[in-house]
Amino acid sequence: MKRLSISALALVALSAPAFADENAAAAAALAELAKLQAEQARIEQNLETFDTLDFEVFTNQEWDRLHESHADDIVVHWPDGRTVVGLDQHIEDLSAFFVFAPDTRIETHPIRIGQGEWTGVVGVIEGTFSEPMPIGDGQVIEPTGQSYKLTMATVGHWTEDGVMDEEYLFWDNNAFYRQIGLIE
Repeated sequence: MKRLSISALALVALSAPAFADENAAAAAALAELAKLQAEQARIEQNLETFDTLDFEVFTNQEWDRLHESHADDIVVHWPDGRTVVGLDQHIEDLSAFFVFAPDTRIETHPIRIGQGEWTGVVGVIEGTFSEPMPIGDGQVIEPTGQSYKLTMATVGHWTEDGVMDEEYLFWDNNAFYRQIGLIE
């Protein structure tokens, strides 16, 4: 009986380093899993904020809520090559859509992706060129009454505070001008 107990004790003593290694590996794997789950939760939250931005804030022109998704010093890269800085300028630029197409809206993001601090969505922006379009110096382009429906993409960089500090907007301006009847 003593011999069995000594053998069992020796087996446990010799196995302890292996169990310690397995425990350390399991702890490291659990820590990595927790990190990945936290990153996924952050990405999902940022994508939900993106949905709210487009479906509610933009579509309903709730500019007083844009700070929920954009930093005050947001850097925005537009499809025409312009880069603007600041929330006030971004609101002014976004508002311009509604001057000539008051029914402008984004209602879907069929593609939503994210990795780390970055998210991207593909959406559909649509509206009708039903009001005069200001082009500067007091001049306007008269409305054509034609509708547009464009696939667009937005890529955003998110801060730890859950707002974008940089945003890239993409759509085909040529298709836009064709659809609203400004070019053939």
